Amino acid sequence: MVALALDIGGTKMAAGIVDADGTVPHPATTPTPATGVADACAALLREVAGAAKITSVGIACAGPVDTVAGTASPINIDEWAGRFGLVGLVHELFPGVPARLAMDGAAAALGEHHHGAGRGVPDLLSLVVSTGIGGGVVLGGRIATGRTGNAGHIGHLVVPGGTEPCTCGGVGCLETVASGPSSVRWARSQGWRGTTGVALARSAADGDDVAVAALDRAGTALGQAIASAAALLDVDLAVIGGGFAQAGPALWDPMRTAAARHARLSFVAGLRVVPAELGASGTLVGAGVLAVGEG
Repeated sequence: MVALALDIGGTKMAAGIVDADGTVPHPATTPTPATGVADACAALLREVAGAAKITSVGIACAGPVDTVAGTASPINIDEWAGRFGLVGLVHELFPGVPARLAMDGAAAALGEHHHGAGRGVPDLLSLVVSTGIGGGVVLGGRIATGRTGNAGHIGHLVVPGGTEPCTCGGVGCLETVASGPSSVRWARSQGWRGTTGVALARSAADGDDVAVAALDRAGTALGQAIASAAALLDVDLAVIGGGFAQAGPALWDPMRTAAARHARLSFVAGLRVVPAELGASGTLVGAGVLAVGEG
């Protein structure tokens, strides 16, 4: 049996042969092009598969997805906005091979559950805080998918104080307050002159008042959303990954403080908020776990 894992994001795609435990030790990556995304994805899969007889495929893709129909409509891949038949593409390349699709945040949660910060914990919430904010939920050791596979879209919870329009079409989503770009926009509106989340974190570490306030604002909103989701789902572990989550204590301290302040019911009073362990590979690892029939 040769299982294959595929991870599709707005900036890059990754794929690799899966080990028996669901890990993907030697992935190949390629940038996600502005056009011709399906062709680039197919070429990557052919390259990775080589002459091997593929017997299963696990797919993680930026959402929204429809795991029933096997389609994906990622907000950050314009070419696929009309519900691209992603599972159908895989079946064209590997006829008759089972293919399981999951939203990228759900796959990241599954990867952390099996091989990262959530090992041994059957119920957890995962967030990926980066250009956007993704999420996923594992309950009873399995991905909680919901009706269409999109359960866990925590970036589109509405948080106190959120008033900005979101790319989803709504207003006041967590993503508009606490993602890297939204925090940079807010800081610039207050007079900060940097342009990136990395620079914002560096300024906060250096004691810049506006940068500190921007990360406090983002961290507080994240903590509020985490506490709300924990109470809704009855979980006591939140695993936080993504590039902007590397912003340090200026983000993490207010996030943990807000989560503790709001998680007061007895069953979430011990809520832990911890860093992800798998980094950028978590989503592909989750796809690998799907490919070997777990999760």
